[in-house]
Amino acid sequence: MPKPRILLLYTGGTIGMVKNFETGALKVFNFKKLLQNIPELKQLDCDIETLSFEMPIDSSDMDTLQWAKMATIINDNYDGFDGFVILHGSDTMAYSASALSFMLQNLNKPVVFTGSQLPIGDLRTDAKENLITAIQIASLTQDGQPAVREVSLYFEYKLYRGNRTTKISAEHFNAFTSPNYPALAESGVHLKFHKEYFLPATQYKPLQVSFDFDDNVAIVKMFPGINAKVLSALLNVPNLKGIVLETYGAGNAPSGDWFIGILQKAIERGLHVVNVTQCWGGRVNMGQYETSTMLKKIGVISGADITTEAAITKMMYLLGQNVPHSNFKELFETSLCGELS
Repeated sequence: MPKPRILLLYTGGTIGMVKNFETGALKVFNFKKLLQNIPELKQLDCDIETLSFEMPIDSSDMDTLQWAKMATIINDNYDGFDGFVILHGSDTMAYSASALSFMLQNLNKPVVFTGSQLPIGDLRTDAKENLITAIQIASLTQDGQPAVREVSLYFEYKLYRGNRTTKISAEHFNAFTSPNYPALAESGVHLKFHKEYFLPATQYKPLQVSFDFDDNVAIVKMFPGINAKVLSALLNVPNLKGIVLETYGAGNAPSGDWFIGILQKAIERGLHVVNVTQCWGGRVNMGQYETSTMLKKIGVISGADITTEAAITKMMYLLGQNVPHSNFKELFETSLCGELS
């Protein structure tokens, strides 16, 4: 049997950076030198080809155009490879993994995001393990089919569904978690897959890629002391089409007439408002407490247990597909690719 072919795409990020000895700041270096630091890749039972963004970026500069670039590369190389590994800066990796999960429809091959907290050349780097295991996961097959057939994220011994992840640490190696969904796999002495948590296998269909995103959106986080002038200004930004509202606990927000009134007027003029919890884990349950009953009544959309990262990218995706206004709420509250329960 021919070896699986894996395409390794470098977009930028800490994993491929070196220190500027004069300033101490990290900067991107030649991607080809990255592979020279990992001779262990030759021991993997797969053929690896590499590709790099012409101008690798810090993940803080990630935007919809970069998502389109990643999706285009996967689309153009889909038939020639068995799996894809995307090296990405950790700061916005959860956003990108969420975005691509919506963009890559009928995905039947693994797309694994990974990166590191320390550059590949550092003595104590976490980059080698993350990269080696991500490639191994992307190359594994079971019964002649890829073991994983969705967009995922591998970091510090765990494989997560990409659109369920969030970054929780800027310092520790276990930088990511999936607060409301179990890990798909765990790496130890053996790779242990939890197949019961995988997306259900579907009949093979050709890959379809949706490139259109509408970025006229915003995230508004509730805090004690938010006032009418600030909220009104945020919700009246020209061309704004939707907001993700990060509320307290199970979806609670101020119950004052001023607050409900501003939201209601925004919704009546066509603004989509999605309610997600700002808590580390858990779900929105509008109506559980009196402070969220009015949100449900005026037409605020429930984000259930979706992450903020997945919520904002899903909103941009649905707006980009020109979903009719009357269908938007129903589609948002429906799981498209395992992003909510």
